[in-house]
Amino acid sequence: MNDGKQYKKQDKINRGIKPDSRMSQTAGWWKYILIFFLFWVAISYFFNLFNENSSTTLPYSTFKNQVRTGNVVSVTMKGNDISGKFKSKFHLPSQSGNDTVKFQYFTTTKPSLTDDELLKILEENNVTINAESQDNSWISFLLIMVLPWILILGYFFYVRRKLQGQMGNMMGGSGGGIFGVGKSRAKRFRRQKAGVTFDDVAGLESAKQDLREIIDYLKEPEKFAKLGADIPKGVLLMGPPGTGKTLLARATAGEADVTFYSISGSEFIEMFVGVGASRVRDLFENAKRESPAVIFIDEIDSVGRVRGTGLGGGHDEREQTLNQILSEMDGFERNESVVVLAATNRPDVLDPALTRPGRFDRRITLELPGKGSRKKILEIHTRHVPLGEDVDLENIAARTVSFSGADLKNLVNEAALLAGRKQKSKVEMEDFDEARDKILLGAELEEMINDEEKRVVAYHEAGHALVAKLLPNTDPLQKVTIIPRGRSLGATEQIPEIERFNLKKAYLLDRIAVALGGRAAEKLVFDDVTNGAAEDFRMVTRIARKMVCNWGMSERLGPVMYNQGEDHPFLGRELAQQKDFSEHTQQIIDEEIMKIVVEMEHKAESLIYDNRIKLDALAEALLENETLDKKQIDWILESISRNDSSVKPLRERRSKEKAN
Repeated sequence: MNDGKQYKKQDKINRGIKPDSRMSQTAGWWKYILIFFLFWVAISYFFNLFNENSSTTLPYSTFKNQVRTGNVVSVTMKGNDISGKFKSKFHLPSQSGNDTVKFQYFTTTKPSLTDDELLKILEENNVTINAESQDNSWISFLLIMVLPWILILGYFFYVRRKLQGQMGNMMGGSGGGIFGVGKSRAKRFRRQKAGVTFDDVAGLESAKQDLREIIDYLKEPEKFAKLGADIPKGVLLMGPPGTGKTLLARATAGEADVTFYSISGSEFIEMFVGVGASRVRDLFENAKRESPAVIFIDEIDSVGRVRGTGLGGGHDEREQTLNQILSEMDGFERNESVVVLAATNRPDVLDPALTRPGRFDRRITLELPGKGSRKKILEIHTRHVPLGEDVDLENIAARTVSFSGADLKNLVNEAALLAGRKQKSKVEMEDFDEARDKILLGAELEEMINDEEKRVVAYHEAGHALVAKLLPNTDPLQKVTIIPRGRSLGATEQIPEIERFNLKKAYLLDRIAVALGGRAAEKLVFDDVTNGAAEDFRMVTRIARKMVCNWGMSERLGPVMYNQGEDHPFLGRELAQQKDFSEHTQQIIDEEIMKIVVEMEHKAESLIYDNRIKLDALAEALLENETLDKKQIDWILESISRNDSSVKPLRERRSKEKAN
């Protein structure tokens, strides 16, 4: 129990301002007040000294005598106080008695008794009489004498504090610098205002489970402190863009009901060296003061790259910022309930000092959602969207393979926008289909292609579709279209029945054959080829190279890996890497890749030649309808297989071509 009380006492001290720092702040204010008072006394003394050389105080009787002699030009009356100006300077003996002092102005005080004779004497001697109210004299004094000095001193005090803050940053302090340059720019979300919990995050169950013990620690830190347990200081969230790293961090803070600080790694960096480190210090001090708290640093790779290797370019400001982050994480005490979450899609470039135990010692990888998770994500994003009766979220989830959570949110939004343009009251399935095509392929092209090119595209896409239907190890065909979108003049869509993690050799070979089916159809029908298969060639070459170099699917090379490039873990592209094999081996690799591609091309050509009537039927239907779905494709192919009368003209044309 004593340990728990001591922990709470220390935690309260960490949240507030230490007593000695508060006393020092009070002492600082009194110091400036004393300086201002002494300065004002000095100014008043010199002002009075200046007035003494030009003004004198006269007895009231002497004043009246000077009026009678005509030596007074004007007087100003403020109650019983009278001040005025002589016509000729008034001479008085000096204190030494050897000389006289000349005065141009005078002051005197009228007796409390009423002197009716004074006004008469002043009027007879043509003295100008001025009268001022005595009630607002102190206000005028404050406005004229005190207020300007207060403003001037206040300005210099403000500038001095800012300069001290800037110097403190450079010397290791935590001030804000001039105009708050060194202050943290993190967005702060108060308790119960994060607004996001794990209920708002679909899928990612393993990641949630890893974060629950951190949430328990933030809720009851003393329970873990009694057991001597050290909670991980940092958690690194890794995954492709859009997989919910930021959302998961906010949900963690929402579940724990603690203060949440969110900042991007790029917001630490400025052109001035030292500013980033100052912002890191300010951020961590604020979080410690309001502990328990969660700090979230997005895109930490912008400041956490490997130091000293030239990767990303040498940058003193970036490296100093990284050093300060490392120092602050090492400075956490056991009773400071602060957890740092960071997100990146480039874990390969992070400095090893950042990911070692004691800093970001827990790493959580967020993968692209599976079919079930995609359906849950769609359900969350469509909670406030009126859906039509024909909308099947499970079908949409199946057709959105490789979509991230952000992509699915964008899909729902695009579908709602399309429905709004069509003046619909609900979002229907066709809106989701059009939105998906727009995201994957681009918007429909306004310029229509001519009939000859349209016919080439129709046979090209029909070739893909026909080979996909004839081969046994392919994904089910969903849709074929020849509507131009983006950089594509047509598309053939296949949907995998299951999420594939282990790819069989037969499946990969059939996939290559399907990709080459479009070019095979062009060669057979038009006895020529076009550049429409460029993207198909890129895909089949990549698959064949992986089969030969990485997956040991070449009998000639055997089960050996040959590194020609390393796949980025999240970005889906290949990074350059030095080869570790000879030129002779490279020649064999090229021959094996060519062998696989050519064999599959011949297989596709053979299938299309033997099923030319089906190819023609699909192409004619595409030219007429522009888009064919799964049911329409199956009906056309089944009709030909049953020797249906609707395809008899196609058979007769095919027979004539063979006879010629």
